[in-house]
Amino acid sequence: MFHVSGCLKVRIILCLLVCCLMAVSLACAEEPQPVLKVGGIPDQDVARLTRRYQIFSDYLATTLGVNVEYVPSANYAAVVTSFSQGDLHLAFFGGLTGIQARLQNPGAIAIAQRESDAQFHAKFISRAELDLTSLEDLKAQASELSITFGSESSTSGHLMPRHFLVAAGIDPDEDFRIPPSYSGSHDNTWVLVQSGAYDVGALSEKVWERAVQAGTADPELVKEFHTSEPYYNYNWTAQGNLDEIYSEGFTDKVRDALLGLNPQEHGDILELFSTERFIETNNGNYLTLEEVARNLGVIK
Repeated sequence: MFHVSGCLKVRIILCLLVCCLMAVSLACAEEPQPVLKVGGIPDQDVARLTRRYQIFSDYLATTLGVNVEYVPSANYAAVVTSFSQGDLHLAFFGGLTGIQARLQNPGAIAIAQRESDAQFHAKFISRAELDLTSLEDLKAQASELSITFGSESSTSGHLMPRHFLVAAGIDPDEDFRIPPSYSGSHDNTWVLVQSGAYDVGALSEKVWERAVQAGTADPELVKEFHTSEPYYNYNWTAQGNLDEIYSEGFTDKVRDALLGLNPQEHGDILELFSTERFIETNNGNYLTLEEVARNLGVIK
């Protein structure tokens, strides 16, 4: 019969104990923490958006102590879909897309907005040679002109401009020389008007003002002729289950991180978001916008 020495028995037992401890340790190890996925509507050129969200994601990861990933989207509708499917936890929406996302995700909440988003405006622009100074002028000449909006899901590039046109007695689908075009983004809108492809355009005041300040919008080719009445617009919307995914109070930490951005430490981030600070907001601020969307049949 094979005999095992006492020393060898001790070694075997020790090995078994180590294996058991390792197994227990692996079994008890915490699951990897989920990645916080952020995104936003592609309302501007891709290079600017990529830089914006990469820097922002780094800030959020450091501040919250979690892994953060920027998820780009091809268009406005894709951002809403990604959020609705849970593929985005936090998104920077326009007013309309934020409403659409929250309607599809009961419990989702608007937690922050830029200071200017409480008094946002749409800009109406035209080819510089046209004799337009108001929406009344536009109404009188509409049958001879063409117009381009931004994305169909854009608040300042379509929904509110359409609302203000209708209020001025202009039917965007019937009164212009041809049916309206949709450029896809604010940057594309002013470029199309400047190139002469369209006579008139409607876009975000932020994008238009930046193009003017940068000198890329040529005043000899394109001009602003009307500024709309103010309305609520962009906002950060968070999934309603962030506290369940991470920990109690995590949503508040995300809000605090947004409100904590300041020009002294985070000027690069804020500049890319065209603001000097974020302030608190809530779902109720967008009820009037939702009513406009329903009246125009944009939201059923």
